[in-house]
Amino acid sequence: MDIERLDLEEWDSALPSSGAGVETFHDPDALAVLDAHTDAEMRLYGAFKGQQAVGLLPVFVEDRPVGRTVFSPPVSMGVPRLGPIINPNSPKRRKWERINAELAAGVLEDVDADRRSTLFRMTCPVGYDDPRPYGWNDLSVEPEFTYVVDLEGCTDVEDAMSGFSKSLRNEMRRYDDLDLRIETEGIDAALRIYEDVVDQYAEYDDEAPMTRQFLRDLLASLEDDRWRTYVARSPDGTYQSGILTLFSNDLAYYWQGGVTASYEHVSVNNLLHRRILEDIVTDPELESITGYDLVGANTERLCEYKGKFNGELRPYYVIESSGLEMQMAKKAYQRVSGSLK
Repeated sequence: MDIERLDLEEWDSALPSSGAGVETFHDPDALAVLDAHTDAEMRLYGAFKGQQAVGLLPVFVEDRPVGRTVFSPPVSMGVPRLGPIINPNSPKRRKWERINAELAAGVLEDVDADRRSTLFRMTCPVGYDDPRPYGWNDLSVEPEFTYVVDLEGCTDVEDAMSGFSKSLRNEMRRYDDLDLRIETEGIDAALRIYEDVVDQYAEYDDEAPMTRQFLRDLLASLEDDRWRTYVARSPDGTYQSGILTLFSNDLAYYWQGGVTASYEHVSVNNLLHRRILEDIVTDPELESITGYDLVGANTERLCEYKGKFNGELRPYYVIESSGLEMQMAKKAYQRVSGSLK
């Protein structure tokens, strides 16, 4: 098996068109924007068996005075997950494991992950279930979690809501009785939602996970079928709240927005989610989408609300350099670049 570096055109040709744990930010257009907004060198690795790509992994490498950093995804860009894609041409598990192990070994060697001054951190896709090769290479492997609402087989929004808590269903059903309008809008509306995100993070003395320009460039670069901006407005057109949703091959993502807002004593956030769910299960353009990813189940104060959706708790893995020296390297990196998010 050969491990090669690819350009974006080659990456695009190698990227699976369905399944295989492909996330929105594996899209070559998204990667190009990430590359443009970071000082790191983007390296796109492909594992090939003959002419067929059977494994892919994007990383961002930067050499600093404190040492080398290797991230996938790059930090402070609002990207939930990136990491490896394994797409064997055989259903046999041992084939999958061989590709996974060889891709990991090849990439770790090329980025000098074993050097004492290299800081490595990778957040893997949901569905990538075997991080063992990285642990065998002396990296730390820790599970994190997200909720994914199963929408496969749902034909209407009532099907989608069937497992939700009673209070959440009742709120969502109020949508038909209200004069609130929820529609999809464009980039300007997404940037209005971004203002909500900035304010929300400021409440916790933190900075928004991306810049305004990055968000604008990302949405301008992605194909229309990769994102939608849902905006709630009162009858006079006044903005109430909004959610920016991303789409991969099989998942919709509650990505940004959805801050607390009320309209006639009903949560606008709940109504936005209802409209998103309705689109997923009824819009032919979204027929490949089988789940709604609530993007995280790791913050205790948010899990009580997200748990009302009765989503499946899905693990994903964070892989990073371990040991006392790496803890010191992280602190040095944080001093230079800000928080490691």
